[in-house]
Amino acid sequence: MRRWLLAAAVALGACLALTWGGVLLPRGWFYKDRRPTTLGRMVNDVTAWLYGMLPLPGMVTLETRGRRSGRAYTIPVVIADYNGGRYLVSMLGERSGWVPNVRAADGRAVIKHGGRREVRLVEVPVNERAPIIKAYVKRAPGGRPHIKASPDDSIEEFERIADEHPVFRITPFVGGVAVPPAAPAEASLH
Repeated sequence: MRRWLLAAAVALGACLALTWGGVLLPRGWFYKDRRPTTLGRMVNDVTAWLYGMLPLPGMVTLETRGRRSGRAYTIPVVIADYNGGRYLVSMLGERSGWVPNVRAADGRAVIKHGGRREVRLVEVPVNERAPIIKAYVKRAPGGRPHIKASPDDSIEEFERIADEHPVFRITPFVGGVAVPPAAPAEASLH
């Protein structure tokens, strides 16, 4: 039991260091031109593994299929909770690789959070994104350097940038069928 607790503490410490390292270190170390650098890809791989394995609230691993290669790609993401829904926000905007992959797959993806869950990601219209992006910025310190609004800004500031950051509502699949957003199965993504 003691060995397991030590491993969990080390993994949690590494996860927090990676998250806050992305906030405190120069942004150019991890991302350049809204694309991950070699170091950024390495950190994303480690963080994706940790987010998928550890039960950290709101931190999960998103797995998508490459639109051209068909290969599975994973990336660590933070879930934004807003008005009873759970959402993914692309901090890097349209240049995030997972965004076109999700669109090409008609929203089908997998979320890993201690286990694998098939989900359908439904894109949110631009005019509904601002409060969701604000909720995301409050929850995801690693995303703040990439979004031109801070948690304390007015909703109008987020409306100005809403078209720059795709947002997707998480809808779980149960038996291969998308569950309506208000269904109890949604709570299982915590």
